[in-house]
Amino acid sequence: MSRDNRKKKIILPRFKDKRGGFLNFADYRKVSNRIGYGVMVAFLILFAFMAVFPIVFLFASSMKSVSEITSATYTFWPKEWDWGKIGRLWERFDFGRYYLNTFVYVIGAVICAVIFNSLLAYAVAIVKPFGYKVINALVFLGYMVPTILNIFPLLQEIRDFGFLNPDHQSYLIFIPLWLGFGANAYYYMLFRDYFSRLPKSLVEASSMDGANQLQIFFRVVLPLSKPIIGIVAIFAMTASYSDFLLPYCLLQASELQTVVVGIYNISNINPPLQLPDFLLLIMLSIIPQIIIFLVFQRQIMNVGAGKGSKE
Repeated sequence: MSRDNRKKKIILPRFKDKRGGFLNFADYRKVSNRIGYGVMVAFLILFAFMAVFPIVFLFASSMKSVSEITSATYTFWPKEWDWGKIGRLWERFDFGRYYLNTFVYVIGAVICAVIFNSLLAYAVAIVKPFGYKVINALVFLGYMVPTILNIFPLLQEIRDFGFLNPDHQSYLIFIPLWLGFGANAYYYMLFRDYFSRLPKSLVEASSMDGANQLQIFFRVVLPLSKPIIGIVAIFAMTASYSDFLLPYCLLQASELQTVVVGIYNISNINPPLQLPDFLLLIMLSIIPQIIIFLVFQRQIMNVGAGKGSKE
């Protein structure tokens, strides 16, 4: 056997042209590196299974009948697939209304999270008015306070403004929830860190051309900040969709409740909902979040790398 043929046999075919990454094609000639690669792949497969299995288990359990769940003989998949129960539950609890209310909540939260947090970050990172360091320190101090401690004083303020009213049945009740995302310290820090790395020459050139601060913000800074806007929008989208405590306290009218609040109230109905039906409602509630992650997974994964980069 020739020397070239022996090399091709030693090197895995998939890595013979690999040049980038921590290991290149030459490193895989060592048996220890190939073993380490195999162990790493095994761990990744295990972690992927641990992440996907609960969702598959929830789906399989939700499609079973009550007798199958309570049976002494366990089966993972249901014996009969009753797909019609999805439509029956959807119509029984008017689940589309919960989705619509959640959509209104999410859209308002995303808009407020992007606009208000970016405006404050622009003022601190670029405009830098007198006392901006104090403002920045106060925001960081607020970030250290647990969110649960702010619920009671926040509800007091919401009540003083007249929003904590069980007879309130319009989407204006979402205003305090939207503004809560517009005053988020974490989103502010993401914007401030990104704005501080923008080229100052563009801002100075726009100012010399006669543009005021708002024009510079909307016409120069925001168009250059699409990556961080996308990241904050995704974070606000997922956080508002799964938000429970404040919407539960505020959205007392059943016609305005979100998916999470609606499912919690459904769990307390009398007579109680059968376990497979309740599991199916939970499955319906997480489907939008799964879709969001599958669509925006690259942006979600890249936020950590972007935070540690200077360029």
